[in-house]
Amino acid sequence: MRTERLKIGISACFFHPDPARTAFASKTLQYVEQSMAHWLMAAGALPVMVPSPAGETARGDVRVEDYADWLDGLVLHGGADVWPGSYGETPLQERWSGDRIRDAYEQALVRAFVAAGKPVFGVCRGLQLINVAFGGTLYQDIPTQQPQALRHRDAEVYDLNFHGLDLVPESRLSRLLASSESYKINSIHHQGIKDLAPGFEVEARCPDDGMIEAIRHTGPVYIAAVQWHPEFHRPELGTLDDTPLLLDFLQACRTACAAAPIPHSA
Repeated sequence: MRTERLKIGISACFFHPDPARTAFASKTLQYVEQSMAHWLMAAGALPVMVPSPAGETARGDVRVEDYADWLDGLVLHGGADVWPGSYGETPLQERWSGDRIRDAYEQALVRAFVAAGKPVFGVCRGLQLINVAFGGTLYQDIPTQQPQALRHRDAEVYDLNFHGLDLVPESRLSRLLASSESYKINSIHHQGIKDLAPGFEVEARCPDDGMIEAIRHTGPVYIAAVQWHPEFHRPELGTLDDTPLLLDFLQACRTACAAAPIPHSA
């Protein structure tokens, strides 16, 4: 008997209208980065991009809640900065203004999936968005606000910028990665958690400067996030094997799916 594959939603990245763009310059584009979809596929899950139902061309009555009811879990992936207004600040520089539209869309997604009892996993910006959605704050720019910190983003080498990882003892993440041979992770962010959101605990930090690298919600719904990009890790580079994180998230999705009430037929 064939086992039902998990359907995992991936939040969309946005390209807003841009006259300098050669394709669809006047249109809003929504997309997912290929590596994230392939990371989920590696464990047999079916990735589904969740398009935003809002915008100038919106029509029909589909809501993010409909996706939360239908899908088994949600992944928030990387991309644009989080708008500082989301956590009560004004941008220190215009280039750090972020994407207010994507913020609102992803916060609505998180609320819908959590309300439906479905697991949520965040990557990079996803970690930052989750922290903000639950009342935390961010460093708008680590080099500016924490000049003593390690260089967490190098545009020239991008996902080949690495550092180590300090796991919090006795945390769920430390147990998942207890047998790991390497704790070398990529670092592709210039923003990071300043004040941790209430109801969350830190599971890992950068050993060089103490920046938060992984968080988890302490409540009944599975909400976890990492600051690095597990979907970019390559074994030949000696990076952390993130398979235990993926399998743990997917197992939480299966558990939530099994516990969900069976809908009554009309």
